[in-house]
Amino acid sequence: MPIAPNFTSKLEQNWEITFLQCYPNGYLKYTDLCNILQLTAGLHAELGGISFSDMQVHHQAWVLSRMRVEISRLPRWRDMVTVKTWINSLENSRSIRCLEMYIGDEKIIGCETFWAVFNTKTRRPENLALPHEHFEKYPDRATSKAFGKIDFQHEMQTVGHYKVKLSDLDIVNHANSVKYLEWCLDVVDFTIVQNQKIDSFEMNYLKELSLNDTIEIKKKVSNNDIIFAIQREEKANFALQLHLK
Repeated sequence: MPIAPNFTSKLEQNWEITFLQCYPNGYLKYTDLCNILQLTAGLHAELGGISFSDMQVHHQAWVLSRMRVEISRLPRWRDMVTVKTWINSLENSRSIRCLEMYIGDEKIIGCETFWAVFNTKTRRPENLALPHEHFEKYPDRATSKAFGKIDFQHEMQTVGHYKVKLSDLDIVNHANSVKYLEWCLDVVDFTIVQNQKIDSFEMNYLKELSLNDTIEIKKKVSNNDIIFAIQREEKANFALQLHLK
């Protein structure tokens, strides 16, 4: 698709929080928070002519590699939120995109995402084939801390097993990035989620998962952090670090 007439290098998009996106306590689910952020990023890419459809002409797609989310407070059912997004950097096959969520003038969530260009035929990274110079790049950051490397190279407890289902797959034909977070949160102590004890979380995506892959979910608690690793055949596909208040 061509660049939209209303394209701007910074996008602001409003979303209303529905009851389908909320936990029993009425607050937005962490998984649906990530969905809203990614939908906003996807809309901005579409307006700027570098969406999934545009990239598929070259058998390419954006895939999420890292994501850091810092939370002051979660929105609730019926809240109207505004998500602001911009590109911090885009070079060759890699891009950092920043996102912020507001209620009115109050910033409640900051997020930074690290994306890679992925060839959907070879399943390998490669340089973006589309022009992107019309996207102004901004040095502003959305989180107080930069991405970190999650340390899961230590003894961890197995807390679950899972087989990837059709409902887990996305348009790139692999497990959607939010599903990894969902699988881990499903084995977290319910009171941590119910009482909004998660101050921030960071995710590292290492290898894709496909239909019928069987995974092992491992966990380690260290001070105020809960670290998860998702493994297939003893090799890590994903790591998650929850930092608690």
